[in-house]
Amino acid sequence: MMSNDVFPMIKPLTIGTGPRQVRLDHPVILAPLSGVTDLPFRTLVKEHGAGLVVSEMIASWAMVRENRATLRMAEVVAGGGPSSVQLAGCDPKAMAEAAKIAVGLGADLIDINFGCPVKKVAIGQMAGSSLMRDEVLAGRILEATARAVDVPVTLKMRMGWDHNSLNAPTLARIAEQAGITLLTVHGRTRQQFYEGTANWDFIAEVKAATSLPVIVNGDITTAHKAAEALRRSNADGVMIGRGSYGRPWFLRQVMHYLTTGELVPAPSLAEQKEILLHHYRAIRSHFGDRPGVRLGRKHVAWYSQGLHSSAGFRAEVNRLDTGEAVEALIHQFYDPLIEQGFVRQDEMAIAA
Repeated sequence: MMSNDVFPMIKPLTIGTGPRQVRLDHPVILAPLSGVTDLPFRTLVKEHGAGLVVSEMIASWAMVRENRATLRMAEVVAGGGPSSVQLAGCDPKAMAEAAKIAVGLGADLIDINFGCPVKKVAIGQMAGSSLMRDEVLAGRILEATARAVDVPVTLKMRMGWDHNSLNAPTLARIAEQAGITLLTVHGRTRQQFYEGTANWDFIAEVKAATSLPVIVNGDITTAHKAAEALRRSNADGVMIGRGSYGRPWFLRQVMHYLTTGELVPAPSLAEQKEILLHHYRAIRSHFGDRPGVRLGRKHVAWYSQGLHSSAGFRAEVNRLDTGEAVEALIHQFYDPLIEQGFVRQDEMAIAA
């Protein structure tokens, strides 16, 4: 690490004002991830010490129509620490109404999505990152949502639509005027999707354009990368997405490093197996056994990455159709590795 690092690199962060302001003792935040940050995963990451967890992106129109599956997506983690619900849409009135519903369901914060790059959202629905191309409509959505609820409203966006329109600093000023209380910036454009590398330096330009707290997001997969992202962006905290896949404990490791400068090891492989089983059972309990078996496959795959012969294990998991059979295979796969003292390769390189 560079010799000028001073710990702690993060400090407590207060979002909003008034009686419903939210305090983050450690601004290390789980990103909203479609198909990943469902209630079982958010609960698990929160149990392992995340400063804040954010729901999957939820379509405002589906929330307003009180779609049953959508309302379940907005369920918040029970007990201990704040939770945020992220909304997407292009109609200010629908966004405002959806925010009210989410707060009624227990959301401590509302996050607005101006960052989703997928074609269905950004092109088909003219929402997500598409709104970075219409600053007038973006401002109306931000203001309508912020006025609709008495909890803090935050914004997640990218650098811009493409490298010819890097307007995140301008949108930061618009957001501040509209009543937004915190910004998260993913250091890529919409046209990059998830290719290339995140530009943490550009996020410093967003930070300089506003007095709002700014969170840096993108490519934070090790504790040292979290520190580098903070240093280069001058941000107030970090948001972690894909770095948490199969590692619900990773945010705690980052938090500890940014606070103390000390690296803490991942749980032992035996502990990881128990965390995986707990997570897998929670998925099946929440979604039902048959849907849970299908939805749990990707998580089982992520947990096992870096382990000896894991490719064959993952292929076998994808062929099984009962939770009991998958759990038996988990024991069969992990137990010999635990006995032999194997360590996940990515855990051995966490400080890289």
